[in-house]
Amino acid sequence: MKQLNIGLFGFGCVGQGLYFALQHSTGFRANIKKIVVKHPHKKRIVDSDLIAYDKYEILDNPEIDVVVELIDNAEEAFEIVKMAMERGKHVVTANKKMLAMNLEELISLQKKNQLSLLYEASACGSIPIIRTLEEYFDNEDLLQLYGIFNGTTNYILTKTIDEGLDYQTALKGAQQEGFAESDPTNDVEGFDPKYKAVILCLHAFGLIIHPDKVLNLGISSLSENDIQFASEKSLKIKLLPVIRKIDDHQITAYVIPHFINNNNNLFKVDREFNGVIVEGEFSGQQFFQGKGAGSHPTGSAVLSDISALSYDYKYSFKKFEQNGHKKFTQKVLLDIYLRLNSKSELEQIIFEEIHSQYYSQDYNYVIGKISLEQLFRSQAYLREQKLFCAVIE
Repeated sequence: MKQLNIGLFGFGCVGQGLYFALQHSTGFRANIKKIVVKHPHKKRIVDSDLIAYDKYEILDNPEIDVVVELIDNAEEAFEIVKMAMERGKHVVTANKKMLAMNLEELISLQKKNQLSLLYEASACGSIPIIRTLEEYFDNEDLLQLYGIFNGTTNYILTKTIDEGLDYQTALKGAQQEGFAESDPTNDVEGFDPKYKAVILCLHAFGLIIHPDKVLNLGISSLSENDIQFASEKSLKIKLLPVIRKIDDHQITAYVIPHFINNNNNLFKVDREFNGVIVEGEFSGQQFFQGKGAGSHPTGSAVLSDISALSYDYKYSFKKFEQNGHKKFTQKVLLDIYLRLNSKSELEQIIFEEIHSQYYSQDYNYVIGKISLEQLFRSQAYLREQKLFCAVIE
């Protein structure tokens, strides 16, 4: 095990969580040499000598061998990561959007420079799902991987069912607890779990999908009627990314709210916790649970990657190297609950089959089969009309 000298970009929630974890960890040697931040007048909990405002104080420092990137801006993060690797520095990052948008180039950079790029903290908080896929499921064909990848939305949805709160009240509570941003769009519209699904698809199935091809429908249009529908049927609402093998040549992926029953392991995964279900061809179903929101859970995942680096660990991307034929598809049918404003909206959103429907003065819904292609084409309309869509078990 070797001593690591760290250059840290960003000292927000996750950066401070990492700093705390490093101060209280035992068993390996790592030292933060410099922290680059944006705002010079903000108070910090660390000595001012550690703070810098110029990225080159880290990138051009020969003593720093590991760059830890924890900033929000995906484009800026990619520039930092690329420059760091070109300078011979290992990288640990938690930026799921940056990764999802640039996976192919990042894999190439790692291979070309013979470095490690680790990002366990980019998906599912404290659950070590990426390394599990890389090491445990590296030679087994998987049938599907799905779960709760976003602690913010899960906290909000828990409050709606367990406490009967409406969506806006539950969202405000999540913001007050520090689980939701002042602009929660990235979480509640399903962009955050979509980026995570793209990353996990690489490690689970060896396929890189551009995020723009993956449907993400969120929970911001959730109404009291939808909550009542779930409660009356003893169901819970969870925002679930799903990555599924259709056949030997095709993989599908999407992010849609689900009504789930108490036979599903995710039924009891509440508040800010995440849960992941991995189903293998031979191993069957595996269930993982852990905290998904907050500085300490994510900081611990970053710390895990730094510890792995001290033993020269790197992702081998075995399934990606082996995959020469798998393609992404939207040609799948889903059982969908769709809450409508009026029956005329079915002219825009065409079901293959309708199993049941209900219309009243203030509440209308349809349950039936609809293609993922149709939902993908209709997603802008669904958002504009504030229609709530969910997969129903």
